[in-house]
Amino acid sequence: MPKRGKNYQDSIKLLDRSKLYDSSEAIELVIQTSKAKFDETIELHARLGVDSRHADQQVRGAVVLPHGTGKTKRVLVIAKGDKIAEAEAAGADYVGGDEMIARIQTEGWMDFDVVVATPDMMGVVGRIGRILGPKGLMPNPKSGTVTFDIANAIKEIKAGKVEYRVDKQNIIHVPIGKKSFGAEKLQENFNTLVGALIKAKPSASKGKYLKSVVLSSTMGPGIKINSAKLSD
Repeated sequence: MPKRGKNYQDSIKLLDRSKLYDSSEAIELVIQTSKAKFDETIELHARLGVDSRHADQQVRGAVVLPHGTGKTKRVLVIAKGDKIAEAEAAGADYVGGDEMIARIQTEGWMDFDVVVATPDMMGVVGRIGRILGPKGLMPNPKSGTVTFDIANAIKEIKAGKVEYRVDKQNIIHVPIGKKSFGAEKLQENFNTLVGALIKAKPSASKGKYLKSVVLSSTMGPGIKINSAKLSD
């Protein structure tokens, strides 16, 4: 195991590794243990009581965090006709149709964070599914990125919409903001995200749903939260 740096070692000393913290305590601690010289991102990691190998136990969706994530996302819209002008007016960073698909295929162009597509363009987008899919960028109706309401989709993404999706280890990893947000804003974002995850619980999931919840900063240690106190 690689040796941790001095800041990390100092941060560990602030924690009781055997304790499960209330979310408010965990947020205060994740701020205290964020010692890097840059504004670290605070992330939530939740292990869910699902089996992602089964289609009826997939957990996937999106939620608009009240205070955003601290990062402005670059939005690519794949559309045609009047929807191109709508996307441009709504503030999309890149807009186009077949020419955007070709650029991604031939140039390897990937200077965007989110792809939004109108339903009538999904056949075209499917050509680059093998490129977008592994990066988590494939548009999906469940996350609101396949829609004719382009303007609202862009507005939500720019306002701080985050996507969540359970991985093969049945864990969800989602940013809830920056250290500079302070405890109050991080708590509100945390509550909004946890509420969305609980609401997304599949009916096929049995037993404890929120099995473990951990907060961490980019360079800091994980802080375990008492998930039993989170309403599930």
